[in-house]
Amino acid sequence: MSFMSFMNITKALSDENRVRILMALRTHSFCVCEITAFLDLSPSTTSKHLSVLKQARLIEGRKDGKWVYYKLAASPQSYGMAREVIQWIERSIGDCHEIREDETRIQEILENEKAKFGVDGSASNDEFHSLALHSLEND
Repeated sequence: MSFMSFMNITKALSDENRVRILMALRTHSFCVCEITAFLDLSPSTTSKHLSVLKQARLIEGRKDGKWVYYKLAASPQSYGMAREVIQWIERSIGDCHEIREDETRIQEILENEKAKFGVDGSASNDEFHSLALHSLEND
């Protein structure tokens, strides 16, 4: 690993929201609006966090129409490092209260999507991709 790669990874892990994003992406890919909803941040702030994680090569995005879905890095040069980082985070804080709360909130968002659209987050229509849908405040 190069010095710059190391620095990018440590920068990525220096913010609680970026760690929360990584933990969420362990088991599921999410569109930006879903990540924004579970973090309860503005879209621009969420995008900045995703950019830092992408620069560190811990996550990767896939564009579907005008929507971008993120998942843990899977490319051969990044997969091992992303897995090591996730394992370290899981060992360190995987059972903490905040992570368990995020897991519950994510599950509620996914159940809400399924109830309204019968989908699991892979729909690519404008109605599905709205913060109003993903926000649990309106239920």
